[in-house]
Formats: sequence, structure tokens, C-alpha cells
Amino acid sequence: MNCRINIALLSALLVFLPVEGSAQKAFTARQKSVECEKIKAACLHAWSGYKKYANGYDALKPISKKGHNWYGVSFLMTPVDAFDTFFLLGLKKEAEEAREMMVSGLNFNVDEEVQLFEINIRLMGGLLSSYGLSKDKRLLALAEDLGARLLPAFNSPTGMPYRYVNLKSGKTRDALSNPAEIGTYLIEFGKLTEYTGDSNYYQVAKKAALEIFRRRSDNDLVGTTIDVNTGAWKNTESQIGARIDSYYEYLYKAWLLFGDKDCLEAWEIHNKAIKKHLLTQVQSGWYFTRVDMKSGKETNPLYGALDAFYAGILALSGDIGTAAKVQQGNYYMWTHFNIEPEEFNFRTDSVLYPNYPLRPENIESCFYLYRKTKNPEYQRMGYRMINDILTKCKTDAGFAEVKNVKTLELSDSMESFFLAETLKYAYLLFAPEKTLDLSKFVFNTEAHPMERAKRE
Repeated sequence: MNCRINIALLSALLVFLPVEGSAQKAFTARQKSVECEKIKAACLHAWSGYKKYANGYDALKPISKKGHNWYGVSFLMTPVDAFDTFFLLGLKKEAEEAREMMVSGLNFNVDEEVQLFEINIRLMGGLLSSYGLSKDKRLLALAEDLGARLLPAFNSPTGMPYRYVNLKSGKTRDALSNPAEIGTYLIEFGKLTEYTGDSNYYQVAKKAALEIFRRRSDNDLVGTTIDVNTGAWKNTESQIGARIDSYYEYLYKAWLLFGDKDCLEAWEIHNKAIKKHLLTQVQSGWYFTRVDMKSGKETNPLYGALDAFYAGILALSGDIGTAAKVQQGNYYMWTHFNIEPEEFNFRTDSVLYPNYPLRPENIESCFYLYRKTKNPEYQRMGYRMINDILTKCKTDAGFAEVKNVKTLELSDSMESFFLAETLKYAYLLFAPEKTLDLSKFVFNTEAHPMERAKRE
């Protein structure tokens, strides 16, 4: 019996070896199906560990097998983030479990100061996508309640939001913010406006994003940190990664979702400048460097896991040529260091921050490029990344982030975005396109799908 099982497993693995090494051969329907089932099994493993050891908490600590909350109370980030992944993967039982946890356990009438950005993309995004897929009005009621509690954050002299807001009192804190934490509300607040009829949500989100755009340099670039009270830049380094990334993403996606031509114009102006001033070629591939927003001169040749998203947004916007070049660099970053590091110097090929917290952006870019080109090269890239995660990051209770990609030592964390994004993009890379039609849906930055508004 054991001999037959081992032979069967070996045969299944051998099926994939020609694909992994070939520049020609595409995945067969059977191979795609096997990959999808493998990713479903990983999803179930992570959810089972969460339910057993962290039920009712925000997230699972997969090594110590404990629950973890971001704040003094739980906001059920893992169930909220996971629902639409379960829905798309056809995991009906798990989707229903997550939905019941949300409607029975979420309460935003609490004296808690929360980070506006993370609460918006995870909780607001998760609730809105869950409502859109399930039509459970209790989820919309929760989203509307949360939205009303987040609005006070936008009451600054510039209209750009403060970073923190108290959900009960509306008290705000921290005026030193960044483009990502200022401009990443267009999708969620736009859907709130669409579902509730209250135009104020989209208006404040759009004003905040365009206030950043209005303060761009003569090179059409933005910096990394800005004071939302005065509108003055405090760090003029321009880049596409942490603290800026989703600002760019949401400008283009606001056009896709709502037909907002102002946002499209802002995206096109920024994207042209990014390709002119930041896109850099070295021996290992193409990367986006960091420059001063005013002079355009390089400040630091840093690149990392978060930056990898830009190949995907380029592909989504139709610039396949540039996206393909950047993705080659993304793939090098992954394969050269066992798993991609959080950040490395692409000129010296040296790792600066060696952790990998189960991020999705590289696989996300494979997904968009494959959908746009049907080139199996991007499925092969994704296959390598996905299987590295499933084999190197697995624990008894779930999947753990990598503390150091050089040693593959693990760290006791499984962020909710692993279920929301990483496993979702992994599955969709191999699933039939009808599973999620990109002509009908747009993902927020946490990979929560939003149905495109119907326009004349």
C-alpha cells in the first residue's frame, strides 16, 4: 500500500517537471486542476489551524499555536479577509463559517483607536466584497457602520486623512502620513457610495487622493511622507513600494470601477513619470529604483516584495511590454534568494531586509500577466513561487512567514492577507477564467473583488 502511494505521489510530481523547466510547454488541464486542488488544501489547512487555535481572534500565530489581536478587541480580520477566497474556491462550508463569524462577532462601537488604512483595505474591503458576493444585507450594514466611524479621519485642513481614528469618539491622531495611507480609499468608499447612495464617501476619498496628485513635483512624482495638516512633503524620496504603492493602484482602478476620468488622467501622468525616472535595467533584470521627487536623481537602488505589484498593474492597464520586463526582475528576486526578500539592493545583489511575510504581489503580477497574455511562462513562475510557499512555510497549524530567506527560518505570524490575497491569486492563476472575470470585477489592494459599476 505504502509503495503504491509513494509511486503515485512521485508520478504526480514528475508530471510537472517538464513544465517547470520548459520555455515552450503549457500546463495541461489536468495539471491546472491538480494545482487548484493543492491550493484549496493549503487554504483548508490554514483555516483549520485558525479555527482550532485562534478562533475569534484577528489572526493565528502558526508556530506557538495561539491567537493574536491587533487591538484591545478582535475585529476578526482572518474571517473577514478569507470569506471571498472561500467563495471563489468553492469552499461553501468554510465561506458560511466565515460569514457567520462576521455577522455574529463584529462590533465597531468600541473605544479603540485604529489605523485607517489597514481597517479600510481589510475590514471595509472584506465586508463590501462579501456583501457583493453573498447579498447578505447584514454585511452591508456592518460596512456602513464602519464607514461612518472612519469618516472623521478626513477632517483635516487639506482633506487628506489622519492615520488613526477612534471608532467611538472620532478622535484622530498622526498627521504625518504617506500617499498610500491617504489615497487608498477610492475603491471601498466608492462602493459604499454605490451601495448606500451617500456621495460623501467617494467625494472625501477622491479629494484625498487628488490632494496628493496636486502636490506632485515638476517631474510628476510624489514623495514618501507628507503632513496632512499643512500639505508639506517631509520625505521627498519617490518610489513605488511601501507607503506609496496602492495610491497608484487605486487611481487606475477607480477608472476601471467607476469610470473616473480624473483618476485615469492622474494615473497616466504618474505612470509616464515612473517609467521615465524610476525604471532601471541592471544585469539581473529591470527594477524600479528610488529617486528624489524634485531632481529625479537616484537616492537608493532598493527593490522588494511590495514593489513587485507594479508589473501587475502595468499588465492590467495594457502595458504588457514593460510589465514583462519588470516581471523578469521580480522572478529573479524570488529565485535568487530562495524566496523573495522584503527588500534588496538590485545593484549590489545584497539583501537588506531578509524576511518574507507571505506576501502576494509577485504571484499577483504573474496572474495579471497570464490573464492578459495567456503565456504559460507566467504560470510556470507562479508554480515555482506557490510551491516554495507551500513546502517551505508550512507548519502544523498553518503557514508561517519566513524570518530569513537565506536560512528559511520561520517566524510566528500568518497575516490575514495570506488567505485574502496570496492563496487567492495562486488559485486564480490556474483556475478557469470564469471563476473571476476581470471584465466584471476589480480587486482592491487586499484582493477583495468588487463588481464594476454599470455605466451607459
